[in-house]
Amino acid sequence: MLILLAAIFVLHITAIILLLVATIDNAWWMTKDMATDVWARWIQTNGVWNYTDLPEGSHYPQEYLQAVQASSVLACIFSILAIFVFVAQLFTLEKGQRFTITGIFQFLACLCIMIAASIYTDRFHKDEKFGWYGHSFILAWISFTLTFFSSIIYFVLRKKTA
Repeated sequence: MLILLAAIFVLHITAIILLLVATIDNAWWMTKDMATDVWARWIQTNGVWNYTDLPEGSHYPQEYLQAVQASSVLACIFSILAIFVFVAQLFTLEKGQRFTITGIFQFLACLCIMIAASIYTDRFHKDEKFGWYGHSFILAWISFTLTFFSSIIYFVLRKKTA
């Protein structure tokens, strides 16, 4: 059981790291001379990357952008809270009651990152022909999978009595 708990802890830490990288790094949408994330846009001119604000307008609606930003940050917060609750529940709750709150927090993190990535997919860069989704966008979907998987594991472990 100790090895299982250690593996779950490593999975959870991996999900947190991926969530943080996906939220912070500047690679949600890429072209050969531009990198865009949910916070800013970086444009390469003369071999130097320059920070610029995200464009405003109908192709970059601010309401949806704020929803993506908030959901990404909430996913990180929920997942970090879940790891602290996981450790606390190991030592405080009886068997059969453990991991319920941790599973709920991880599931909320899963939902938040899914909402962020889904809104970004649906509302941004639909008309752009020359570009691709960057590694941060892909990491957001991978972290969605990991947080969903770990939340299911927490709910299953709640039932374990040994």
